[in-house]
Amino acid sequence: MRRIPFSYALASLLVLALVIWLAFGNFQRFQTTAPEASPRNESGPRVEVVEQQSTPFIPQQIIQGQLTAERETTLRANVAGFVVEKPVAQGSRVEAGDTLLVLDNDALPEQLQQARDELAVAEAEYAGARNLRQRELISQPELLRLQSSLSASAASVAQLQKQLDDSRPTAPFDGVIDRVQVEVGDLLQPGEEWAQLVDDRRLKGAAWVSQQQVGDLSEGLPVTARLLNGDHLEGELTFISHRAEEATRTFYIEATLDNPAGKRLAGSSAELTITLPPRQVHTLSPALLSLNSEGQLAIKHLDENDQVQQTTVELVSADTQRAYVTGLPDPLRLITLGAGMVDTGETVTPVPAEEAIISQPAEQDSVHAPVD
Repeated sequence: MRRIPFSYALASLLVLALVIWLAFGNFQRFQTTAPEASPRNESGPRVEVVEQQSTPFIPQQIIQGQLTAERETTLRANVAGFVVEKPVAQGSRVEAGDTLLVLDNDALPEQLQQARDELAVAEAEYAGARNLRQRELISQPELLRLQSSLSASAASVAQLQKQLDDSRPTAPFDGVIDRVQVEVGDLLQPGEEWAQLVDDRRLKGAAWVSQQQVGDLSEGLPVTARLLNGDHLEGELTFISHRAEEATRTFYIEATLDNPAGKRLAGSSAELTITLPPRQVHTLSPALLSLNSEGQLAIKHLDENDQVQQTTVELVSADTQRAYVTGLPDPLRLITLGAGMVDTGETVTPVPAEEAIISQPAEQDSVHAPVD
């Protein structure tokens, strides 16, 4: 029997397979009824959403300032004279009215006593003249002359008394005598500086704040001063300038700080932290902030109908990780992913975020970033 060549057999099998495929191929395309259409997705774009409530936040302003004594004055001589006594040593604490220095007085006590005696004579003469004038025994000009003499005697007593007081200068308030610059035997001239008096039981923290910061400040706000060695002083804001400095457009402020330990801090620098009134804020990632058509900071979120809303916000504080803003509805349906792909008023499909972009701490940090 003659064998069929292998090539012929293979070709026959291929032809047979082609015939079978043509006869029993894809019957789907020959169906008389169209297949059911897949349901269309009528919802809008998908965005990732997280719901959150506002939380209380205590904003703070941190500025650099300088500490000065609450009261300090330069002591100057009012009269000329040689220093004959220094009752108080440099660095001593004194009370108001204590004698700080004694100058030679050129017999001022005796001159003052003489002036007082002359004043007593003038008072007696004027009293007698008034009785005589009531009986018209002296003229009115004579009475006026005696009254003028009485006034001159009183002025002389007051002048000599002031000179005597000026030769023994006293402390105008409680404090510490600082930097005494004279010794016994030195000659002082009127107006010459001889010491300083410093009352540092309380300190003033002076600083300058910008136009953006001053609007949030008010007198009475608590202030904490952090010193270079890490110590802290507590006080309150006591003064806010009503006019900006022309060169820098900044406002001068003062805080009064307690210094119960009497530390030597006047003239040193300090970091002043002003604690502002608490506010309700939403905490979110700074990356979610955008600018609206008017160039204002805004946030995109959803309303109850899953429509995109863009609301202007006020930035209370911010750092590299978190931004604290106000002006948003509470509770808030915040768009955390996909906000840049949807427009205001568009209906979207919200998808709950598995891991929120923002981190909302259970408790507020003890120190917050300053308001810029």
